[in-house]
Amino acid sequence: MRLRVACCQLDPVVGDVVGNAEAIVAALAEVEAAGAELAVFGELAITGYPPEDLVLKPGFVGDNRRALDRVAAASGGCVAIVGFVDVDPDGRLYDAAAVCAQGAVHGVYRKRILANYAVFDEHRWFEPGLGEPSLFVVGGVRVGVSICEDVWFPDGPVAVEAAGGAELVVTLNASPYYVGRLAQRRAMLGERAAGAGVPLVYVNQVGGQDELVFDGASLVLDAAGEVIGRAAQFEPELLVVDVEVPARPAPPTLPVVSVTGESAGPTFSARSGRHVGLSAPRTGGRGPIDGEPAPQLAPRLAAVLDPVAEVYQALVAGTRGYVTKNGFRDVVIGLSGGIDSSLVAAVAVDALGPEHVHGVSMPSRYSSDGSRHDARALAERLGIDLRTIPIEPAFSALLGMLGPSLGERPPGLTEENLQSRIRGVTLMALSNELGWMVLTTGNKSELAVGYFTLYGDSAGGFAVIKDVPKLLVYRLCRWRNQRDGVEVIPAEVLAKPPSAELRPDQTDDQSLPPYDVLDPLLEAYVEGDQTRAELVAAGFPAELVDRITRLVDLAEYKRRQTPPGVRVTPKAFGRDRRLPVTNGYRG
Repeated sequence: MRLRVACCQLDPVVGDVVGNAEAIVAALAEVEAAGAELAVFGELAITGYPPEDLVLKPGFVGDNRRALDRVAAASGGCVAIVGFVDVDPDGRLYDAAAVCAQGAVHGVYRKRILANYAVFDEHRWFEPGLGEPSLFVVGGVRVGVSICEDVWFPDGPVAVEAAGGAELVVTLNASPYYVGRLAQRRAMLGERAAGAGVPLVYVNQVGGQDELVFDGASLVLDAAGEVIGRAAQFEPELLVVDVEVPARPAPPTLPVVSVTGESAGPTFSARSGRHVGLSAPRTGGRGPIDGEPAPQLAPRLAAVLDPVAEVYQALVAGTRGYVTKNGFRDVVIGLSGGIDSSLVAAVAVDALGPEHVHGVSMPSRYSSDGSRHDARALAERLGIDLRTIPIEPAFSALLGMLGPSLGERPPGLTEENLQSRIRGVTLMALSNELGWMVLTTGNKSELAVGYFTLYGDSAGGFAVIKDVPKLLVYRLCRWRNQRDGVEVIPAEVLAKPPSAELRPDQTDDQSLPPYDVLDPLLEAYVEGDQTRAELVAAGFPAELVDRITRLVDLAEYKRRQTPPGVRVTPKAFGRDRRLPVTNGYRG
C-alpha cells in the first residue's frame, strides 16, 4: 500500500500562535493540492519551540488552543498532525500533537519522554503523557505518532506502537543544530525504523530562535531504515514523498481511531503552477485519474552540506532569525579589518542582503594602515555601506578627563579598554538613532578566556560567532571565499597575525597561547567537562592547564553579560553550559 506523506518543514515564530497557524493552514493547502494524504508538522508548531515560560500563562495556552482549532477547521481530506500545547482539566500541560481532518480534531497524542538536558528544560513546563497510545487510520494505513525525544529510545513509543499494530510512525520534532547532529539523527532513525519494521517520517523545524538554530533536514525512511526522502538543511520546505507501507496482517492490539476511514485519500484534480519550496509536482496524489492511479513521485533527496558549509549556514539562519523575528531590518558591525569582523559581515550579508548591512571603521592611534585598507576592501567586495568614525577625539578627551584620578603611570589595560568601550558607545549610538541592531564580533576562544572588553566589543544585540572557535573562524572564511570562487575576505586578513590593535605592535599571542594550542584545550575543558587532572593526563602541560582553566572560570561573570549568539557546538556558553559565577572549585 502506498501513502503520500508531506513533511511540512516550517520556520515558526515563538509566541506568534496566529501567524504560525496561518502558515500551517497555507502549507496544508499546498500539500493537499499535491495529493498528500498525510501532512506532518513540527513539534509545538502552533507555539513555536521552545515557548519556555510563555506556557505558564493560561491566556497563552488558551490562545494556542484557539489557533489549533483554526487549523483543524481548515483541514480537509489530507490529515494534518500538528504540534501544540495541551492542557488537562487539572491544569497540567503537555507537549502534544493533534490529529486533524475534515474540520475537526480526531485525537491527541502527548509526548511521553521529555527532554531535560543540555538546552532542554521540558520538565519545567510539561508532564509526560501516560496511558496507551492510539493508532490513527489514514488512507487505510494505521499511523502511530511520537514527538522528538520519544524516538531516541529503542524501547520507546515507536517500538510500542509498531508492536501494537502501527504500519507507519510519524515523529514531530524541534531538534536544534550542532556540529555532527544530522549524522547522529540519521543513524538513530535508521536503527529505529529497521528495529520496528515500519516506515518512519521525521519532521524537524528550521530557523533561528534566540541562541538555538534548527536545521530541518526532515527525513522519510522505509521499513528497512533506508532514507527515501530528505528535505533541505536550514530552509523551509514542503517535502512530499510516496511511502510504500508493507502489509502487516496481524490485527492491532492498540486502540485504533479512524480519521479518514479506509478511503484511498483525496480525489485527484489537476492543478497548474509551482510553489517555491514544494518538493512535489502540483499534480498527482492517490486516487483515480480517468480510472488510472496517479504516478508515483520521484524520490527527493536534498544534498547534505559538508561540515564547514553546514556551520556557515547555521550562522546565517540563526542571524537571520534573530534579527528579523525581533523586528529589525538592518545591522551594524564594527569593521576592524580583522578576521572575526570580516566573517560576521559576510554572514550578515548572506542572512539579510548587503543593503541591510552597515560597517563602521573606528580607527585609533594604534590602527594600522593595513587594517583600515582591509576593512575598506571587505566592504567594497561585500557591497555594504562603510562609514569611518575615528575615535581619537573621544579617546584623548577621556584620557584628559581621567588623568587626575589615574595619575602618572605607563598606559596599560585601562587605556586599551577605553578604546574598545568608545567603539561600543559609537555603535550603540548609531543603533539608537538609526534602528540598526549591533552585531558583535567576538569568537568562542576569546569569550572562553575573557579576552574581550565588557561594555566595549561585547556590547550589542547579537553575537554571531559566539560559539565558533578561532581555528574554525579561519576555516569558515576560507570556505566563504571558495564558495563563489571570489576572494570576498581579503587574503591579507587571513594571513596577518590576529590583533586587537589597542597598543603598539599588539598581537593575540602576546596574551594567549597560539590558537592551535588553545582551542583543543578549551574544547576539552568547556565542551568535554574534563578536570585539571584529566587534562594533564591527556597531555596538556600542567602550567598551561592551570592558567587557561583559571581564565575560563574567572570570565564567567563577563560572559553572563554578553548578548546571545548562534549555538553550533554541543556545548555553548549561555543556556547550554551553566556554571556559577561565584565558584570556588578549581578541580
